Amino acid sequence: MSIPQSGGGPVERFEQLAEYLEAGCKPTDDWRIGTEHEKFGYCKDTLKPLPYDGPRSIKAMLEGIRDRFGWDPIEEQGNIIGLVKDGANISLEPGGQFELSGAPLETIHQTCDEVNAHLRDVQSVADDIGARFIGLGAAPQWTHEQMPMMPKGRYRLMTDYMGRVGTHGTQMMYRTCTVQVNLDFGSEADMVQKLRVALALQPVATALFANSPFFEGKPNGHKSWRSRIWRDLDPARTGTLPFVFEDGMGFQRYVDYALDVPMYFVYRDGKYINALGQSFRDFLKGDLPALPGEKPTLSDWADHLTTIFPEARLKKFIEMRGADGGPWRRLCALPALWVGLMYDQSALDAAWDLAKSWDAETREALRVAASVDGLQAEVGGVKMHDLAREVVAIAEQGLKSRARPGANGMIPDETHFLNALQESIESGKVPADELLEKYHGEWGGDLSRIYAEYSY
Repeated sequence: MSIPQSGGGPVERFEQLAEYLEAGCKPTDDWRIGTEHEKFGYCKDTLKPLPYDGPRSIKAMLEGIRDRFGWDPIEEQGNIIGLVKDGANISLEPGGQFELSGAPLETIHQTCDEVNAHLRDVQSVADDIGARFIGLGAAPQWTHEQMPMMPKGRYRLMTDYMGRVGTHGTQMMYRTCTVQVNLDFGSEADMVQKLRVALALQPVATALFANSPFFEGKPNGHKSWRSRIWRDLDPARTGTLPFVFEDGMGFQRYVDYALDVPMYFVYRDGKYINALGQSFRDFLKGDLPALPGEKPTLSDWADHLTTIFPEARLKKFIEMRGADGGPWRRLCALPALWVGLMYDQSALDAAWDLAKSWDAETREALRVAASVDGLQAEVGGVKMHDLAREVVAIAEQGLKSRARPGANGMIPDETHFLNALQESIESGKVPADELLEKYHGEWGGDLSRIYAEYSY
């Protein structure tokens, strides 16, 4: 999750909220790719999650990467809770999930190099302290009671609130991992088209990257339990946002939605102030109970936007949020899929043509079916396997049209990063299918074998 925002003066005009989002508009040549991914750390001998403190811990991982590879620390209340270097940062999810939020880069070649370098660094430090990391969408065996809580104020507030507004919130916080990509837009119209495509086709990403068929030691009946969790987390701040597909969608319409999402906190002087369930609209009027008489800054607005969790999220860029975390070789496939769809206009138009006739019920049904059945999902005559084949083909053409070379020109474009997805389409199997086959086959129901075979 996000680190606290900084900068930005007071909000003096209501229009500043939409202007903040609109400031993300960039010319095509300035569009960048920001890849984020999370993974679970665990103790190599016990197979239990890493605690925050101690010689074999999340803290030891952060300090090791800081000292060995020259990252600068981010601290909260005297605790190291992240690292920053060259436009990238390493942060912690509530249960210690280790997240790289990559720098904004020009090509998938670059972002994949960044991912690979990060994982090598993590592996190096982990080896020294007796830890390992595994890429899955949900923790396969650990219970909630076994998970540590990272020393971050926003997580203490959120943990309490999640239990009041949904049934799966703390599962999301402590026992899931994702891979996502953040992409730019050129104008309000471009943002609207991209956000619509992102929300409509997010179930395709959920299906292709489904990698969480186990929970608390057994199969859970879903290819993506992580996606299932998001459906019963907090309806006020999750979902597929039907209003995005209505006439009149734009930056102001998203602002209106965000203002109706209850607040979590206000960050002041290094501390999180409890504003759970309070209204940002009241904050704008100086009537926030948590800070009577005080009005928000733009950084407060930026913080509030990070507490909204739809399937695709608008900030000064668009976040694609539908995919499970996964194995090393698939981490570069997620940005390849969305860059191929979003950063070539012909591909973006073709992607919208696939989805523009769907109504809100169809989009939501596809989201549900993807979490349960992966590529075998089918809704109202729409077969996910066929849809995914079309989507990946469009993405491939989009990457060919982008024609961004790598390896000093030896690789003509970025299409090879889609190979893992094309293999899934050819076989009809996504990572969850492979895991279930092993569990019911050679593992003989011994789920502990997942660690040795699938860790980084």
